Amino acid sequence: MDVTAEELAGRLEDEALTVLDVRSPGEYSGQTGYPCDPRQGHLPGARNLDVQELLGRSPAEVRELVGLPEGAEIVCYCHSGQRSAMASEALCAAGYDAKNYAGSWHEWSRHPELPGEGS
Repeated sequence: MDVTAEELAGRLEDEALTVLDVRSPGEYSGQTGYPCDPRQGHLPGARNLDVQELLGRSPAEVRELVGLPEGAEIVCYCHSGQRSAMASEALCAAGYDAKNYAGSWHEWSRHPELPGEGS
């Protein structure tokens, strides 16, 4: 299941939701990124867990990495929605209520009214 920028923006303060940035640490921090994006960084309060850490792991290993109880609500995002779609699948297989923000940072960075952290 996908969420929109509007839905996600409305829930950034919701403590029941974990926002997971599955890009590389450099993309998350804003030190690296894509020149097509008007700004670099990450969504406020987002945790960073590179999708490469999730792939090929058992559900138990994924739960250990994520550190949240089964059934926790998670929204994943990356740069363009592809890595976050893979991460969402791995998280769902591990028992999480995971959704994908398909627009991801590529969309979010184009809206100056939406908050961001990083460079």
